[in-house]
Amino acid sequence: MRFALDLDAYLHRIGHAGPAAPDLATLRALALAHAMAIPYENLDPLLGLPVDLDPAALEDKLVHGGRGGYCFEHNLLFAEALRAVGFAPVGLIARVLWNRPEDAVTAQTHMLLRVPLDGADWLVDVGFGSMTLTGALRLAPDAAQATPHGPFRLLRQGDGWRMQAQVLGEWRSLYRFDLHPCERIDYEVSNHYVSTHPQSQFVQTLAAARCTPDARLALRNREFAVHPLGGATERCTLARPEQILHVLESEFRIRLPRHPGLERRLAALP
Repeated sequence: MRFALDLDAYLHRIGHAGPAAPDLATLRALALAHAMAIPYENLDPLLGLPVDLDPAALEDKLVHGGRGGYCFEHNLLFAEALRAVGFAPVGLIARVLWNRPEDAVTAQTHMLLRVPLDGADWLVDVGFGSMTLTGALRLAPDAAQATPHGPFRLLRQGDGWRMQAQVLGEWRSLYRFDLHPCERIDYEVSNHYVSTHPQSQFVQTLAAARCTPDARLALRNREFAVHPLGGATERCTLARPEQILHVLESEFRIRLPRHPGLERRLAALP
């Protein structure tokens, strides 16, 4: 028996009270509401806890549990929500290029979604941390496309595509991908690697992100940043574990896990 998401609970979690129909306006509205309500965070792998991609586990954690997650958790949950509304999303997998050379060869460790709609293809991605896409992009090359949190564009490169965002007037690559549907087992393998490998950034580094109507919030280890839309970034360093815990709860709206080692792990952050 196929999993059935509690759509009403999900819509309540993201604060969406408007129509929920398989149309472009709903797709855009859900992507924005999801990115503002459900935080990006990696507390489980940071604490050595397993990341369960079972749909029921994702609903329990991100919808009912007040937690967030990283790309596989966010986009798998979002795909379930879109299906419940009446969309037919297709999972894709990408190689991350953010803060890396343009020609870097990286593993396929990021998930995004292609959504066919009215004869066109649209891309959504509610799980790319501090640069999460808060709208939907039409699958069309070269043209800048407006989103609530700045312009994005897609570049065509042979059989593949490159996602870029405009940051401080400069186009920067987020990741590259192709349009071949990804099987769930491939997400499971990538998820196991990024959540358990000793060299994975998700095991080594605390990361959290959330969007507000007028800013992007980001936390990397002890460095908390607020990136206002069109304004100067504000940064501060969180020296003590209790400060980090406060920011995770108040700014990222994370219901913190009751783990005996959480404060000790935060104290050990560089």
